[in-house]
Amino acid sequence: MKCPYCANADTKVVDSRLTDSNDSVRRRRECEKCGKRFTTYERIDIKPIAIIKKDNTREPFDRNKLMSGLIRACIKRNISAETLDLLVDDIENEIHNLPGSEIRSKDLGNLVLKRLRDLDKVAYIRFASVYKQFNSVRQFTNELTKLKKKK
Repeated sequence: MKCPYCANADTKVVDSRLTDSNDSVRRRRECEKCGKRFTTYERIDIKPIAIIKKDNTREPFDRNKLMSGLIRACIKRNISAETLDLLVDDIENEIHNLPGSEIRSKDLGNLVLKRLRDLDKVAYIRFASVYKQFNSVRQFTNELTKLKKKK
């Protein structure tokens, strides 16, 4: 494993353990050259999933892209990185259990919204405003009204 700090190829594993979800191995590594430590995750490589975008182009499912969107929606909310990681794990597992190897971006967005609605209402609205491309106050208020009704 190459060191992310100095690009040295010689690193050693200091600690290994299963993640809470038991679907990956977390490894703490130390660079033999610069001495800095970093974390890697080893996961099972499952069938690749393609996301079908609105314009019908396809792109590979990117866990990091999903996590990035969730982090932006959860800024200044009391939601841990571990909670978001478990949420992404859950969504990824559901996608892999679907028949076929493709999912529409709309369906993926709905999976995310369903989980965010239960996790944090503010994060839900933030994500929904980008995902549903709100461009008026009326769209915000309509979504807030729907959210209040689903309590």
